[in-house]
Amino acid sequence: MVKICCVGAGYVGGPTMAVIALKCPAVEVVVVDISVARITAWNSEQLPIYEPGLDDVVKQCRGRNLFFSTDIEKHIARADIIFVSVNTPTKTRGLGAGKAADLTYWENAARMIADVAKADKIVVEKSTVPVKTAEAIEKILIHNSRGVNFQILSNPEFLAEGTAIKDLFNPDRVLIGGRETPEGKKAVQALKQVYANWVPEDRIITTNLWSAELSKLAANAFLAQRISSVNAISALCEATGADVAEVAYAIGKDTRVGPRFLSASVGFGGSCFQKDILNLVYICECHGLPEVANYWKDVIKINDYQKSRFVNRVVSSMFNTVSEKKIAVLGFAFKKDTGDTRETPAIDVCKGLLGDKAKVCIYDPQVTEEQIQRDLALNKFDWDHPVHLQPMSATEVKPVAVTRDAYEATKGAHGVCILTEWDEFKKLDYVRIYESMQKPAFMFDGRNVVDPQKMREIGFIVYSIGKPLDAWLVDRPAVV
Repeated sequence: MVKICCVGAGYVGGPTMAVIALKCPAVEVVVVDISVARITAWNSEQLPIYEPGLDDVVKQCRGRNLFFSTDIEKHIARADIIFVSVNTPTKTRGLGAGKAADLTYWENAARMIADVAKADKIVVEKSTVPVKTAEAIEKILIHNSRGVNFQILSNPEFLAEGTAIKDLFNPDRVLIGGRETPEGKKAVQALKQVYANWVPEDRIITTNLWSAELSKLAANAFLAQRISSVNAISALCEATGADVAEVAYAIGKDTRVGPRFLSASVGFGGSCFQKDILNLVYICECHGLPEVANYWKDVIKINDYQKSRFVNRVVSSMFNTVSEKKIAVLGFAFKKDTGDTRETPAIDVCKGLLGDKAKVCIYDPQVTEEQIQRDLALNKFDWDHPVHLQPMSATEVKPVAVTRDAYEATKGAHGVCILTEWDEFKKLDYVRIYESMQKPAFMFDGRNVVDPQKMREIGFIVYSIGKPLDAWLVDRPAVV
């Protein structure tokens, strides 16, 4: 039986290993992590992450050929293939602060592998890492190997949260990069055989190590670029009376462009897009390519601009102040069908409203009050470091209310901000919500979830991203 060990039981490691275990019953899969609480949750009925379909996959395999453990050294020593899926946060201090990836956790994992390995291992990069990370990890392993041979592979993930299980079952591609040596090619083939249990061979792409590492960063940068592009057009649509949904539909019908990632919104979030672009920027700067670096910086600038523009629109619409006014925020996760709040636009929007002394009341069906308070208290980039390195004192807790019901959140509110496109927000009784609110009642739809015309018929003053503006809003321009 092939034995796989995955170091890191997070959003990537947990679901990926669960699907490998399901699709490869002859493979033993163990997911290890230093966090006792996280491993306990993986072994319980309440998994530590929310992902549609994940519960069913885990329950089918757990205890059969899928195991979760904190005994890291034991399972690293036993494994034939070791996936490393640890955090690679953006550095908050020192060389490259605010852009470069912090490889501390990766280096620690590599040193542990070298310390406990007694037989040859295939070590697989599953985390998103800078180009040439494999070379650095390889040096650590070789210089501490004591006669053990290691082959380093890059196998980046291309999952979309909310559809991760579906993506794993039927991936667009599986990318495996390795050294172009006989030993490297043999290691690539070994990993390829694991995925070949369910992925068609023509979707398993093999490349050199550096192409695989760069492909992940470039793919996320391209997707983020599309979102920033349509969000830039959304501002122009509002200024001219065009409808961004109609413009995006027309653009997307061009087969050279395609329709995906052309939905205008309050901004992109998640653990990858901004972090990976900043990493790409840093790499470009290190290689003397400032023009390329500036190009990718602008993708992030547009994203920040979109969030600022949204907050300013809220404030300017409501007589240029939201001080002491209740603002209901519907949705805190960065997208629907996930409880993930990393880099969610809701953080910046809420902080912007709180900065103008609004009374913010938040409802999200999957995000806890503890998580919301933590996100609003953290400094930028701190979210990707372990919880014990994220101290939160009582003075840092933001004055927000969190409810478990959308109607409670909106009761008595002056305005409603929709910041996540949860399906349930399309089905709310907006007549009931309107009747419970202060008048005039404002609707700020940051995800184009509701029909603005129907909302206006109910009585709302409506702002929808990239849609023709209410006369009320035209008279109150939002300046960024």
